[in-house]
Amino acid sequence: MILLIDAGNTRVKWALAAPGAALGEWTAHGAVAHTDLPQLELAWSEATAGREVSGILIANVAGNALHVHLEYVLQRTFPAMLPQLAIEWFASVPALAGLTNGYRNPAQLGCDRFAAAIAGHALAPDRPVIVANCGTATTIDAVTADGVFLGGMILPGLGLMASSLARNTAQLPQIAQDGKLPDGFADNTDDAILSGCMTAQSGAIEHAFALHGAAECIISGGAAPFIAPMLKVPYRIVENIVLIGLHAAAGGAE
Repeated sequence: MILLIDAGNTRVKWALAAPGAALGEWTAHGAVAHTDLPQLELAWSEATAGREVSGILIANVAGNALHVHLEYVLQRTFPAMLPQLAIEWFASVPALAGLTNGYRNPAQLGCDRFAAAIAGHALAPDRPVIVANCGTATTIDAVTADGVFLGGMILPGLGLMASSLARNTAQLPQIAQDGKLPDGFADNTDDAILSGCMTAQSGAIEHAFALHGAAECIISGGAAPFIAPMLKVPYRIVENIVLIGLHAAAGGAE
């Protein structure tokens, strides 16, 4: 078994994959907010009970404090297996798992974007794809049919866009990102904010799709179910795309 961990800016997502399992086929999986990290010890202990864990692969974009905290939780969860248990901190490199990293400085690419791009190429081989991961930030990246990561875009996520308007504009309210969009132009402030934020997100994805000449958009992240229905390009929603990329990087079956 391999434990895959996606430590994002808001939540820590994880999955346990058996040897030879298809990409995205988990024995167990879960997610916790940063404020609930102590719950990981119990979740991982229960998920791995009676199973041998051969390795742990972690993508962390949330900084050193979370790195240290995760190490502490892992030490508490697997005291008998450490230090023999291999813990690898995933990082962007020039090439991995069939993907060539075309960033000017390959190491500068966020490891979550690199993992998501690996997943995009593994899920849509021989097809030019746009990979949109819509979380705290929205990242929109282009991968060629032959597996070259070209680069992409980063913009505030849907929730962050709405929160920024509410926080920095005195007369504008905080709105729920899962509200129903109006038909046509909004005739009230809440709907106008929601319509603007949703159009900005979907419009950026559609622009990237056209620029790349993509055949498909793979969209993931917590805001994906709200943004995807607005897209006027072929798409599919894939949950936990970073974990799928880690699985592919670890040699998971295709």
